[in-house]
Formats: sequence, structure tokens, C-alpha cells
Amino acid sequence: EDVDVPSRRVLITGATGLLGRAVFKEFNENNWNAVGCGYRRAQPRFEQINLLDSIAVHDIIHDFQPHVIVHCAAERRPDVVESQPDAASQLNVAASGNLAKEAAGVGAFLIYISTDYVFDGTSPPYKETDVPNPLNLYGKTKLEGEKAVLENNEDVAILRIPILYGEVERLEESAVTVMFDKVQFSNKSANMDHWQQRFPTNVKDVAAVCRQLAEKRMLDPSVKGTFHWSGNEQMTKYEMACAIADAFNLPSSHLRPITDCPVVGALRPRNAQLDCSKLEMLGIGQRTPFRAGIKESLWPFLVDKRWRQTVFH
Repeated sequence: EDVDVPSRRVLITGATGLLGRAVFKEFNENNWNAVGCGYRRAQPRFEQINLLDSIAVHDIIHDFQPHVIVHCAAERRPDVVESQPDAASQLNVAASGNLAKEAAGVGAFLIYISTDYVFDGTSPPYKETDVPNPLNLYGKTKLEGEKAVLENNEDVAILRIPILYGEVERLEESAVTVMFDKVQFSNKSANMDHWQQRFPTNVKDVAAVCRQLAEKRMLDPSVKGTFHWSGNEQMTKYEMACAIADAFNLPSSHLRPITDCPVVGALRPRNAQLDCSKLEMLGIGQRTPFRAGIKESLWPFLVDKRWRQTVFH
């Protein structure tokens, strides 16, 4: 029997990662023909492509002829970027510029995923027109990636997003979910950052925004440029940890708020809140309340299985 393959084609880079998996799923479940590519964890589900191999990138784009490319692949861990600047720059800047050039070659609409860390966090909330001033090398490479993309292709969307969480394969996949063990093991006190203001954002919501943006673009070629999306609940990591404890009826008295600016690791902006009104005015957006989203993301990692019954029944 002929299987009805949707005619709209989307290629997702970094489809094995936390955001990429959600983006792939969102398009796939909404009548798009989605192809995901990854590198280390690609097979068997996704195409294995090294984004630094320009011939391989050219070939997959020319073979598949996507209408849309969502570029999720990046080195996004600020401390890793500081320690491996050349590798991070290759992926975040050079590969992004090349992808934009190849997208232009087949007339594909590229959505480049960027970050709130392009801002220094001193005068939030930030509009798309505000001047970036990244404090750390990660923010700098993502901003250079934005520029490399625009130099090779003006017909793109840049989507800046903040700290992400969602359905993780390992707790370490997200800077939000990684706190769960500290929350669960309440026999020892845990220091939690209570200085940096964050806006935790569910990857499902970002995926929905990418799809809505792509679909709007298919109808209206003027949809392009820089956009911001984020959750709208302002929380420090300490407040997130307390909300996680609360969601699972766990104690939080062992969590200790640290209000000083962190001294180790890459510099972080104090509050890089993104103004999302530009997308909202286009009728684009989706927001999952943090408590609902975090419960859905973390319950498989509950150590005390008895809690599962009380949480869900």
C-alpha cells in the first residue's frame, strides 16, 4: 500500500539532543516529513552527519530538499566552551554559516537556535533589537553564529531561547533536571544558586514555536529575522529546586540559597529575560507551566518509587 508521506519537508540538526528530539517529534506529529540528523547518538533513528563535513552537509540537503531546516546542534555548555574554544567555534559558528549557505542553495528556510546569553543581563527584558553584549565565550560563539548565518543567508530566522528542560534521557541533559538528585537526597544539605534570574523553558514549547514559525513562513515569505521565546516564570535555581521538591511532595529544607555571584566557571548574566512580544503578536507561542512540565519530565527519575503512586493517583 502507498504510505502517504507528507509533502512538507523539514531537516533537524542535533535531533539526538534534548531540544532536537522535541523538535523532531513536534514536526513529525503535525504532518511534516521530518528527517533528523545527529552525530554520536544518531543511529538507528537518525541520519549520522558530521556538521563539520561540508560535503556530507551539502549532500543530505541536496538529496532531501527540505523546505525548512531547524538547526539545534550546538555546544551549549558554557564551561565546556571555555575549555574547548576551537571545537565550540567550529560547531557554533563555522558549521552554522555553512548550513545557512546550503539552505540558501535549495531555498530552505533556516531556523537558527540561539541563546539569551548573547546579553549581559544588566537591563532586562531584552527585545530583539537590543544590542547584544555576551559575557562568556558560549554567548560570543552563538552571537558569532548568528552573524555567520546572516552573512550567508538573509532569509533566516534566529530564535533566541533561555535555559531548557524537558523529557531527558539522563538528568545531566538539562541544567534544570540535573538538580533532581540534590533535591531527592535530603540527608545532606545542598547549596543552590539564588543569584541568577532564569526563565526555565520546556523544549516542547520551543518545538511548537519552531513549527508555528515554519508554517507561518510557508504562507508568508516576510516572516524572518530575530525572535525571542521563553517561559514566563522567573526563578533562580534555588527556586526551581524548591518547586521540584514541592511538585513531588519532597522536603526542601536541606536546600540552601546562595545569593552571591558565582565565582567559578564561565561568567553568567544576572538576568537575561527575553521580551517575547514579537512572536506573540504573530500569534505564535506555547507555554507549559513549570510545575506541570517538570513533573512530566522528572517522574521517571524518582528514586523512591512509592512517591509515583501519590504523585499520579
